Amino acid sequence: MRPFVQRPLVHLLSATVALAIGAADAAAAEPKPEVVVQGLSDPWSLAFLPDGRMLVTERTGSIRIATPDGRLAPPLTGLPPVDVGGQCGLLDVAVDPEFARNAFIFWTFAEPAPQGQRGNSTAVARGRLVGDRLEDVKTIFSQKPKIASRAHCGSRIVFDRSGRLLVGLGDRFSERDQAQNPANHLGKIIRIDREGKAPADNPFVKRDGTAPEIWSLGHRNIQGAALHPATGELWQSEHGPQGGDEINIAKAGHNYGWPLVTYGRNYGSGTVIGEEGPKPGFDQPLRHWVPSVAPSGLAFVTSDRYPGWKGNLLMGTLREQKLIRLTLDGRRITDEERLLGDLKLRIRDVRQGPDGLIYFVTEGAPGRVWRLVP
Repeated sequence: MRPFVQRPLVHLLSATVALAIGAADAAAAEPKPEVVVQGLSDPWSLAFLPDGRMLVTERTGSIRIATPDGRLAPPLTGLPPVDVGGQCGLLDVAVDPEFARNAFIFWTFAEPAPQGQRGNSTAVARGRLVGDRLEDVKTIFSQKPKIASRAHCGSRIVFDRSGRLLVGLGDRFSERDQAQNPANHLGKIIRIDREGKAPADNPFVKRDGTAPEIWSLGHRNIQGAALHPATGELWQSEHGPQGGDEINIAKAGHNYGWPLVTYGRNYGSGTVIGEEGPKPGFDQPLRHWVPSVAPSGLAFVTSDRYPGWKGNLLMGTLREQKLIRLTLDGRRITDEERLLGDLKLRIRDVRQGPDGLIYFVTEGAPGRVWRLVP
């Protein structure tokens, strides 16, 4: 009987050793962050030009060009005035898919009210990048109404497959109930063309009393957005209050509930705001977090540079100060992994570069752009 007893013990020991070696290999295989650009003032967003250079926004009011070897150019000139304060300032930036033809870049910013009036609103501007300067700068869209607030300006810009811009807009915090009002742009995702007009196939374009630019409504404070590389659907992340952070697929004409349907709670008191759902007429999030992680930028991984990551969704976080890797099965999020916890920095944006590597932006003094080295 001795051989019969020993064989499973040997197998068990071999399996234990193999698992330990596998765990060590997995830990060793985790990508390592390295600084690419530093010396930034509160960086917020990152976008890549066709030649591999980066556009980096600084919430303090600047757009700067950086090279992959870390050289940082002076701020671009010619931008419209920016209302900087609180969570607002100069925010997202996106490069036109037809940049080689038109040289357009687009950005979002807190646009101050006209002189003598109070408030601001999130606006979209466009400019032609010629060398290291901007020309033909034009504000193509302004969120209405303007609100006296320094919170929940949003925002992200994503080009859909038809070349239209999808832009996430916050509810401005003090006006949360307006996220359910289709007559304005508070707490909405809008869809516009390069001139800032509502395309004829927008879901509410012919409905009286509804802002024609609206794509979806019932959002709180959108901080991340990315187009799914296979389906073309818009995936977006938004902050909940004291819990209730969400990831959604933003579909035309759909309502995402805020503040009527939410897992969030009132600050301080922790009292209920709305129903948790599901509730007819409102879309449930794909995933929500309680307590809050404070989600920021989103990026789908389409390259083969990181074994096992292709097809995953990456999400930066501010409160949790980690990069979260979400494993997907179609439209379902099946698993999540926390990365970069040792950095202890607020991760504001994450992008895949033209070289297939993952780049991310951290706040702080100084702000930095990093890349993940496989």
